[in-house]
Amino acid sequence: MIQQTPVMRKCISCGKTYDRRHLLKITKDHKQGILFQKGMGRSAYICKSKLCYSDSKIKKKLQKALKTFLEPEFIDIFEKEIASYDDYSN
Repeated sequence: MIQQTPVMRKCISCGKTYDRRHLLKITKDHKQGILFQKGMGRSAYICKSKLCYSDSKIKKKLQKALKTFLEPEFIDIFEKEIASYDDYSN
């Protein structure tokens, strides 16, 4: 039986590498816009720790990683999305 290695991704806020299942994926799809946890296209990952997603520079880091301008409405949606996550100890 072949054992698969976990897919590792880097958090754009703290820079630590984690298994992809422990990160929040934000994707810029060229047809559907910005998506959470799904879609194909340019993606950025943020670990689910409160320190990372409450970073004061997270909007700028997301804009740079996704290579797009983020509307103010997106930040409201982003804050609602992360409110559903618990603070994981990383």
